[in-house]
Amino acid sequence: MRYRVLGGTGIEVSTYCLGTMMFGAVGNPDHQDSVRIIHAALDRGINFVDTADMYSNGESEEIVGKALRAPHRRDETVLATKVYFPVGGEGPNRGGSSRRWIVRAVENSLQRLGTDWIDLYQVHRPDDRTDIEETLDVLGDLVSQGKIRAFGCSTFPAERIVEAHAVAERRGLRRFRTEQPPYSLLARGIETSVLPVAQRYGMGVLTWAPLASGFLSGRYRKGGTVDLTSGRPALTPHRFDPALPVNQAKLDAVEELIAVADDLGRTLPELAVAFAAAHPAVTSVILGPRTMEQLEGLLKGASLVLTDEALDRIDAIVPPGTNLYQPDGVWRPAALTDPALRRRPLGERAAAD
Repeated sequence: MRYRVLGGTGIEVSTYCLGTMMFGAVGNPDHQDSVRIIHAALDRGINFVDTADMYSNGESEEIVGKALRAPHRRDETVLATKVYFPVGGEGPNRGGSSRRWIVRAVENSLQRLGTDWIDLYQVHRPDDRTDIEETLDVLGDLVSQGKIRAFGCSTFPAERIVEAHAVAERRGLRRFRTEQPPYSLLARGIETSVLPVAQRYGMGVLTWAPLASGFLSGRYRKGGTVDLTSGRPALTPHRFDPALPVNQAKLDAVEELIAVADDLGRTLPELAVAFAAAHPAVTSVILGPRTMEQLEGLLKGASLVLTDEALDRIDAIVPPGTNLYQPDGVWRPAALTDPALRRRPLGERAAAD
């Protein structure tokens, strides 16, 4: 396993990062089996583990804590988690990126993880209600207190990243060191601005969803049937229903990408993970297996080198900067979701009286 420096932190992380979203009630509820998968990844040279407080409502963090309980496991692992989504009940002030919530959430994560520090603490999504200065200020305090080593953001648009860096420079605050965006053969939108901005600011980038929510697993093929009552399709049927044109476009691309993988003597998942790792802005690619078999299948592609010819073929199928679907299905900016922010008062809409 090769290692790359995570932004300007000086921390070296494996090119593959083990994502743990599928450990817990949402995916694999067997804690012992999940721990075995984590240990197998660590034994294969992965030293980077990513989780979040909201994954299975904290259960994923608890599983990771069990896996890292042995002192040498924790010391050798770069541990990342995230904050933003509500966890542990309903009501106001139980989510977001305010000082009030982050101070509470980090303590809860430390307890579930069974550790004294978090190597990388990430803001899971932008918070329209909280001034970014407030967020950077409290995260900097947590670094000074030794509770976290560095902090970053996840799925931030390029303009939010630029804003955060500008505020940090103007106010003399610590800045985001990493960004965690969705990136795959079918979702290349971040190549337009997010990845160039991350490079400009020297940020580490750890990408998620390299298999495009399972569309690049090889399980879903053009002309085949999709069971919309179980697994991922049951959670987000609009992403898998073959009757929808957007999903037909994904299936068309998948068939062409399978041909590229076949010519390389590799599987589609191996091609997908190698593609994400080949971009010069990407530090680490998050793998999110649910089973040991899935982990082993993805690790088989670790040595795959994509030639310029192979990458050119991919570019012809899904052009650079193109999204064949919207990869983030859980957050949209208020400017799009709140009509009042994009509609003038009724009496002011006309250009003339």
